[in-house]
Amino acid sequence: MAIKSTADKVATIVQGYTLDGPTIELGAAIVDGELHKDAPVRLPLAMMNRHGLVAGATGTGKTVTLHMMAEQLSTAGVPVFLADIKGDLSGLATAATGSEKLLARTQSIGQAWSGKTFPVEFLALGGDGRGIPVRATITSFGPILLSRIMDLNETQESSLQLVFHFADKNNLELIDLKDLRTVIAFLTSAEGKDELEELGGLSKATAGVILRELITLEAQGMEKFFGEPEFDTAELLRTAPDGRGVVSCLELPTLQTKPMLFSTFLMWLLADLFEDLPEAGDLDKPKLVFFLDEAHLLFNGASKAFLDAITTTVRLIRSKGVGIFFVTQTPKDVPADVLGQLANRVQHALRAYTPEDAKALKATVSTFPTSDYDLEETLTTAGIGEAVITVLNERGAPTPVALTRLRAPESVMGPSTDSLIASTVAGSALLPKYGTAVDNISAYEKITAEGGDHRGGDHRGAAPTGPAAGAAHPGGAVQGGGVQGGALDPNAIDAEARRIEEEILGRPSSRPAAAPGTPPGYGDAPERQTPRQAPRQAPPTGGGIGGDLAGAWGGALGGGLKSMARSLGTQLGKELLRGVFGTSSKRRRR
Repeated sequence: MAIKSTADKVATIVQGYTLDGPTIELGAAIVDGELHKDAPVRLPLAMMNRHGLVAGATGTGKTVTLHMMAEQLSTAGVPVFLADIKGDLSGLATAATGSEKLLARTQSIGQAWSGKTFPVEFLALGGDGRGIPVRATITSFGPILLSRIMDLNETQESSLQLVFHFADKNNLELIDLKDLRTVIAFLTSAEGKDELEELGGLSKATAGVILRELITLEAQGMEKFFGEPEFDTAELLRTAPDGRGVVSCLELPTLQTKPMLFSTFLMWLLADLFEDLPEAGDLDKPKLVFFLDEAHLLFNGASKAFLDAITTTVRLIRSKGVGIFFVTQTPKDVPADVLGQLANRVQHALRAYTPEDAKALKATVSTFPTSDYDLEETLTTAGIGEAVITVLNERGAPTPVALTRLRAPESVMGPSTDSLIASTVAGSALLPKYGTAVDNISAYEKITAEGGDHRGGDHRGAAPTGPAAGAAHPGGAVQGGGVQGGALDPNAIDAEARRIEEEILGRPSSRPAAAPGTPPGYGDAPERQTPRQAPRQAPPTGGGIGGDLAGAWGGALGGGLKSMARSLGTQLGKELLRGVFGTSSKRRRR
C-alpha cells in the first residue's frame, strides 16, 4: 500500500469531519506531529445519543474533556448530567480568565475563546455534600440495584425480589431502610411464617442474611440516601430561561468510602429516566447527555442480572433521546456487550508500564477503525489535553481516526468558591421541594402499629401513602378519593378512569378531559396530598394482587370501575410497578 503524504492525511480528516448540522467542536487534528487548525474535529449533535466512551490514564485530561463538552452541550440547549467526583466540575458556574498560555493554545487550534458561566444545579446524594439532596425510596430503587449495594449473590437477589413482590402486593410502602427491615423481620417472625411459606422461594435463613446486610447498611450511615421526598429525574431535563441546558452536577465527596452505593445510585437515575421517557426516535439534538464517571465501579463483580439490565438500558435509551458517555481508564473496564453500543470514542493517552498495561493497550487499539496512525505509539505518546477520536458522522458511519488537540473550557477548570455554590443552592427552585426530608406513613408504621394489619385496613391512624389513600380534610372532603361531602365526585371518577386507560392500558380514552377550574381529584401531585391523616376504609375485595388493585381503585372510584380494576389485577401484578432494573418511580405508581 502506498504511503500517504501528510497533505493527503489531513485532507482525509477534513473531508471526514465536514458536517452539515450542528456539532460539538472537539479540537484540531495533529498529523505527523504537526497541529492543523484547518482540520477541525467535530461530533454531530444528532449523534450524541449513540453514546460514547471517554477513556485514558489518570491525569491525561478526561475531566477537562467532560467539562468542555458539557459547556457546548449547554450552549446548544441540551441538559447535561455530570458526576463531580473531585469537585472540579463546579467551576462551570464561574467564568474563566484567560492567561497568556491559555490564549496561545486556543489560538493555535482556531478556538475563539472567551470566559463564560453556565447554568449549574448542584446536587448531593442524600444531602451528603453541599447540593440539593437527591434521595430515592427503597420501592423506587428496586431489588436488583439494592442487591448490588448489599453485595448479595444471585440466590439472595432472587429472594429479595420476592420480598419486594410481597410488599407491592400488600400495599406496604418501602420508603427507607427501616421499612424493608421491618417487612423482612415480619416475614421471619412467628406471625409472618405463613406469608413466608406462601412466597415459596424465600427461606427463613436467606431472609435472615438479607436482614443482617440491611442492618449493616444502617450501621454505615447509608439510611440518609433513602427516603422522601424522592428526587424526580425529570429535573435533569430542564433548560435555563435563556434556552441553555441546565448542567446538573452531582457532588460525590466521599466516593472512595462508598463507591458501590454511588455508582449504583447513578444507574438508578438512568434507569428511572429509561422507564419514564417516551420513545422519541431520531432527534436533531438529545434530550439529555449523561456522563457516567468511574464507570468501572458499575461493572466490578456485577451479577448477570445487573449486567443484562445495564446492556438493555444502554441499547434502548438511545431512542428516548438520551446519550450516555462512560468515563473510565481503559475500554476493557466496560463489558463487551456495553462497549459495542458506544459509537463515539475519545481516547486519551494510555500507559504501558506493565505487561497488563501492554495487553490493555493492544485491546484498545483493536477497537479503532483502520487509520493512518500507528495507534500503539500515538496512544502512549499523546500529551495532556490530546486524544485519539473517532465518532459517527451524520450518516451513521465512523469518521476517520484523528489525534486531536482538544479545545479549552471557557469556565474555570477547578472548583467554584464555596460562597458561590452556597448561594446557588440557596437560590435553587429545587431547594423547597427536596431540601427537607419527610417521613410519611409506610411499611414500618403499618406493621408496627398496635393491632395493625399488614394487608391494609385499620392501621390505627396510619394512612396509606399509595394511590388508594385519600387525605382527609375538614368538612368531610377527601382529597384524592373523589368524595366531597359524602358524595362521589364524577369529575374525579372520570379523571382516574381516563388515567387508567391512557397510562396503564396504553390506549386513548374516550372520556372527556376535566373542565378548566375543576376541583382537584384523584391523581393530584404528591406535594398536594397531606400525609398522616386517617384513611377511608375500602370495602373488602378478596385477596391477591387483583383483589388489592380492585380494593384500591374501587375505594377511590366507587363501584362503577370495580370490575375493571379487578380484571386488570391479574394482568398487571408486579409489572405495573417494576422496570428493567426492578425500579418503580413515584410517577409510575400514582
